[in-house]
Amino acid sequence: MNQTYQAVPNIITGKDLDYLKDMFEWNYGAYKNCMNCINEVQSTEIKQLLQKASSLFQNNMQQVLNILGGHNEQQ
Repeated sequence: MNQTYQAVPNIITGKDLDYLKDMFEWNYGAYKNCMNCINEVQSTEIKQLLQKASSLFQNNMQQVLNILGGHNEQQ
């Protein structure tokens, strides 16, 4: 029962879903840590770096959500 496809089907396998879940959780944990640390540090430079990092992690989480929502647009 070998099927050949003209194009890759737009599906998410169970393994894909596991990877996406892990990616989301890693980024969410890092995002939370950055946000918690922002209020704890005194250095403006470190706060700016934490804000930049938190934006990166938030963007990564949004990309995972876009994939799961079927809005997988190439950026």
